[in-house]
Amino acid sequence: MADRPTAREAIAALTADFTESAAPSRDTAGDGPLDWSGYAESRARATARTGEQESVVHGTATVGGRPCVLISFEFGFLGGSLGQRTGDRLEAAYEEAMTRRLPLVSLIATGGSRMQEGMIALTQLHRVARASARLRAAGPAQLAVLRDPTTGGGWATLGAGADVILALPGAQVGFAGSRVRPADADPGAYTAEGQLAAGQIDAVVPPGELPSAVGHWLRLLARRDTPPAPAPVPEALSSAGLPRTGWDAVLRARSASRPHAEAYLDAYFTVRLPLSGDRCGGTDPGLLCGFGLHDGEPVAYVAQCGTATRPAGYRTAARVIRLADRLGVPVLTLVDTPGAANDAAAERAGAGAAIADAFAATAAARVPITTLVIGEGGSGGALALAAPGNTHVTADSYFSVIAPELAAAILKRSPDQVHATAGQLRLRPQDLVDLGVARSVVRRDPPGAD
Repeated sequence: MADRPTAREAIAALTADFTESAAPSRDTAGDGPLDWSGYAESRARATARTGEQESVVHGTATVGGRPCVLISFEFGFLGGSLGQRTGDRLEAAYEEAMTRRLPLVSLIATGGSRMQEGMIALTQLHRVARASARLRAAGPAQLAVLRDPTTGGGWATLGAGADVILALPGAQVGFAGSRVRPADADPGAYTAEGQLAAGQIDAVVPPGELPSAVGHWLRLLARRDTPPAPAPVPEALSSAGLPRTGWDAVLRARSASRPHAEAYLDAYFTVRLPLSGDRCGGTDPGLLCGFGLHDGEPVAYVAQCGTATRPAGYRTAARVIRLADRLGVPVLTLVDTPGAANDAAAERAGAGAAIADAFAATAAARVPITTLVIGEGGSGGALALAAPGNTHVTADSYFSVIAPELAAAILKRSPDQVHATAGQLRLRPQDLVDLGVARSVVRRDPPGAD
């Protein structure tokens, strides 16, 4: 415990601009709601040791030039545990964020609920969850930084319930603390790195990079009350001319040498921060999501990387689109997939429900969504992330109801008819514009069709 940063050291490492808010007053005489013998003395010793009256401090701060409400846990005060007075302070911090219309940043280090207050301590989780839901409904973003340890109710409310979850390297993170988890449990599952791999957090950030990362996130997550303009369509990175046949379009889109999502995102954004995972135990490395700055303005992005998109990818995409919609940030989607993953593992992971959720998030979004098809547009797995009425295509892409090979198989055609079937599907970029599926063909140079 000696080498763990205190609540105020954690704040000082993040910002030099912090103004503590007055703590709500509550009569704390005696041994608490359970009359737990020695509880008053334990609190007194914790105060003498840490200089704090409770396990959290809160106030307003500026990080990276951006104002926020800041919560910091003091693990040295009874293990950063949540009791009734902790609930008072947390509720007050959420209320301050809502009143001031500021994002909330939580620097968490807690062992969970306070044993000496029993069920009264546990019910503080209801208070925190209610306050978090009210703040979310009001709009401002919630960002959590998971310190060591982040376990129990603190992880299951302030931590896992945040919009963006960052963690320090090696931090113990999990609902079960080290003394209550199964003896044979894999210890890696309870680390920041393990939670990142499982899709439960967005990034592991070294301490020296945390002020910059939080500052960038506060800029990207700033709520906008005026309708945003659509994200500009990215410039094409290939100078390819229009394909002559449908099969030519398919071959170009499948070429390993054409520009892929990483190249488009790097060219489009000056700052780009990832959001990772579906919060249900899954990640999809073939789908890149996050927020970035384009011409100084925040834009959320969802980008397929040319692989079959898995259920975790669609759930992550839906999470990002809904967050952008709540904050008033426009969305850019890059479509490039042969289709949704359809193996047995994908079916067991809820492929249909995940795709439906992505369709629903796109359809319900109030912010504008801009789509550029940069490679393969394979069936509903691609369409789920395409903006109705604002989809554009590159010259080295195609979009089809189904892959030509599969269409030929369904129609009981021989393999030598696949090329002709591709033509009949009218999947070329210029066909998609003629059909009204795409608004334009985006090209780097204006060569004529060959």
